[in-house]
Amino acid sequence: MAAERDDPVAIRIGKKLQAISPISSDCCIFKVPNYLRKVNEKAYEPEVVAIGPYHRGKDHLKPMEEHKIRFLQLLLQERRENDVTKYVMVMRELEERARKCYAEPIGLDTDDFVEMMLLDGCLIIQLMRKFARTTLMDDPVFKIGGFHGILCRDLLLVENQLPLFVLWELFHMIEIPNPDIFIYITINFFNIILPGKGCIRNDLKSIMEIKHLLGLIIDCWHPPAFEIEAYRKKTKKIEWSFMHCATELQEAGIRFKKADGNNVFDVKFENGTVKIPTLEIDDHTECFLRNLIAFEQFFPGRSLNHVTDYMNFMDCLINSPKDVELLRQRGIINNWLGNDEVIATMFNMLGDSVSISRYSFYSEVFNNVNIYCSRRWNKWIANLKHNYFNSPWALVSILAAVVLLQLTLVQTVFSVLSYVK
Repeated sequence: MAAERDDPVAIRIGKKLQAISPISSDCCIFKVPNYLRKVNEKAYEPEVVAIGPYHRGKDHLKPMEEHKIRFLQLLLQERRENDVTKYVMVMRELEERARKCYAEPIGLDTDDFVEMMLLDGCLIIQLMRKFARTTLMDDPVFKIGGFHGILCRDLLLVENQLPLFVLWELFHMIEIPNPDIFIYITINFFNIILPGKGCIRNDLKSIMEIKHLLGLIIDCWHPPAFEIEAYRKKTKKIEWSFMHCATELQEAGIRFKKADGNNVFDVKFENGTVKIPTLEIDDHTECFLRNLIAFEQFFPGRSLNHVTDYMNFMDCLINSPKDVELLRQRGIINNWLGNDEVIATMFNMLGDSVSISRYSFYSEVFNNVNIYCSRRWNKWIANLKHNYFNSPWALVSILAAVVLLQLTLVQTVFSVLSYVK
């Protein structure tokens, strides 16, 4: 028995069991798993600034570290303070809770972790405050073209996050502690990167329940409340079914129209027309969508994964540059990349390795479009339009044939009447 207890493998495993720390239920900031990352690794990597521990210390991100200290200095000057002790003490109180939010091991001691929270958090709060006051552009760094967009991109990476309660506590110490003001200046700052209109939720979670900045944006950038309620009533009743691409649907008689003034997710199918709000696509769109989708993949129990569902809907519509061209001509896609093939490739790859639920926010649209296309009359009308009404000369030929047919009919009638007489 003693020999069994002294088995080296058993001892080694026993030490590992004692050393491993349990995963906290507060865990909300993950590293993107390789099966998602490998499709487009750059989409999850910061370009100019590291927030939190995962990308801290990388060489190309070091220039912004001095900026973090300078922003803290400007804050102290603004508040006529010369000591950071009270800010450090608040961060120390939050350290243990904040560490539990990270899924991966963190190799920072207490002092380094507290310093990271203060400098990163202060940078974010000051950026949003200065932007709201239109004083951000006074900083020479932010006069560089496109820097605001790149910064927004980095701050909404799923791996590049601080727990939101850290930001809230800093905001609480600097500004009037009003959650509505905090949410307003956050959305105002990140609005430049949103590829379409969203709806600010009246039933937004408590500021203490939201995980981080990315979680706040995904909770605010959402379908209209009545649409969400309708979806919940239909949940697990209608499964989504595959739908053909835009050019094939057009061949089958489906029309596409830009839906003006609507939330980007508010897609409708009415009387043979798919109405889709405009989607703005620029250099940051793929990165933004990939990180929102990754966030939804981490929390599969969410009642609504509307970004993943929207991506799947658009992926069905877009198979080739011709589909992008059609949607662009209808005003549904604004292509700031200038290349339809790039957008087609983007949507075709967004869903790679992504888990799709059987019950989509667009299940009803999918099914109604398919039912419409399956009707013989609609197919016949669409075929007629395609073959005989797709050019002015074809229309002239049809009209000439109709006139000729009428003349022939009249001549036949007169011949019969003459014969009868």
